[in-house]
Amino acid sequence: MRRLAPGRLVLATHNPGKVVELAELLGPHGLEVVSAGALGLPEPEETGLTFIANAELKALAAATASGLPALADDSGLCVEALGGAPGIYSARWAGESKDFAVAMARIHAEMPAGASDAAHFICALSLAWPDGHVENVEGRVDGRLVWPPRGHNGFGYDPLFLMDGHTQTFGEMPRAAKEADNHRARAFTLLLPLLPPA
Repeated sequence: MRRLAPGRLVLATHNPGKVVELAELLGPHGLEVVSAGALGLPEPEETGLTFIANAELKALAAATASGLPALADDSGLCVEALGGAPGIYSARWAGESKDFAVAMARIHAEMPAGASDAAHFICALSLAWPDGHVENVEGRVDGRLVWPPRGHNGFGYDPLFLMDGHTQTFGEMPRAAKEADNHRARAFTLLLPLLPPA
């Protein structure tokens, strides 16, 4: 296990919502975060077949291009009745325009009649160094789908997902409540031993 030293860290994402969530989680650890988008780094093609493989691919690409350690997130919604789809293709279901209303409508349209509404979110975090060393962790939360989608907070599939034990979808929760316990927060908890102490 390799521990990250204080200093600059690249967030290997062009998703503003993920940048905000990850920057807030990393803030207390003495890390100066900069996004891959802000550095003008290209987005690598996600050719992995798992969340961890895609997170690792993105983290290594950003670390190699920037010469700095990089943290990448690959996350998505897995619907049991759809065999785990959209899964690693969650962002792609939203198309070039990143229109998640279209993606949520597609999930609803493809659900078999009377099927279980069980679903889960996965978040894989990959921390990579320019020398090619990588550390990976993965977090998960279980819940179910709601239709129609509820709430305008968060991003992606948040309005469609009701986490077990909650009455509000991720899209209805205030940001602080959602970020206190979601798939990204659970993965981040597993990453803590690799970070400088808060």
